[in-house]
Amino acid sequence: MNNFNSSVGKWIRALFFSAVIISAPLVMQAQKTPKVKNIILVHGAFADGSGWEGVYKILAAKGYNVTALQYPMTSLDDDITALNRAIDKQDGPTVLVGHSYGGTIITGAGADPKVSSLVYVAAFEPDSLESTFQLVQTRPVLPENGILPPDDKGFIYYDKAKFHPGFCADVPKEKAEFMYASHGAIALSCFVTPVKHAPWKYKPAYAILTTDDKSINPELQQDMVKRSGAKVTTIKASHVVFISHPKEVAAVIEEAANR
Repeated sequence: MNNFNSSVGKWIRALFFSAVIISAPLVMQAQKTPKVKNIILVHGAFADGSGWEGVYKILAAKGYNVTALQYPMTSLDDDITALNRAIDKQDGPTVLVGHSYGGTIITGAGADPKVSSLVYVAAFEPDSLESTFQLVQTRPVLPENGILPPDDKGFIYYDKAKFHPGFCADVPKEKAEFMYASHGAIALSCFVTPVKHAPWKYKPAYAILTTDDKSINPELQQDMVKRSGAKVTTIKASHVVFISHPKEVAAVIEEAANR
């Protein structure tokens, strides 16, 4: 009986150590799997990359390789091309983050194999063969919205009188005045050109919804996330939530990077 117990004990120990040896490489491999370190931040219309400064500082301090894209706003194809150039410069998997019209741009470029996930920050999430303008038409435009008709050259500006209440109501008046002074025109074609694909259908997507937004109707934001299935974070903020709530926005981006 003692010999039997001894034999069984040896067999159990041998089995245990074999399992440890076999599983060890798998554990080591899992531990070596890197988190996504590359993040590209894409601003929306009537803004530029400098608006991401608060988010950039938070993420860069944690070791992320962050790019704040500047693009020409001359056509959707030009803007997607600018983002594709930035993606090509990344050394591995990359999170794309888009605000407002920037959501259309990251959708247009999101099929790239380097793109690991998409983060929509108060942003448009067009479907395949759908344009930003088509989305806007599905819900009422709020009275505070100050987007003006295109000028005689086909470019669109934001109404100065409505810029603070309609675009960035939760930043100080002085900052809003500077943001308006530095805001750029965007070509009408950027809004009416459809994207070719919708990578949110097969890649992880996250969305920040802004309940006090006057530039993109919050009802439209709800419609888009219901369709895309993006993981939602709701923030009581104006359209420029990435400026007024950089910590909350950075946290969502980190969640996407660590997925």
